[in-house]
Amino acid sequence: MGSGRTLNKKPRTRPKKSEGARRRRQKVQKSRLVKLGADADKVAVMQPKEVRTLLKRPAKVKQAAAAAAN
Repeated sequence: MGSGRTLNKKPRTRPKKSEGARRRRQKVQKSRLVKLGADADKVAVMQPKEVRTLLKRPAKVKQAAAAAAN
């Protein structure tokens, strides 16, 4: 079993998140919001944190989209 310096370096024990994976996650999250009924134009300009908070309550997003449609 190794326990030297190589295994104590942070990226080795806990890999860095990649930019590509982050962009992919954000793209998937935005598409989920659009599928719930949110306006695609509004979702496109939202900050990632806003998108995540809206996805926490999908029923409210559906309800708001239905109200906006009427």
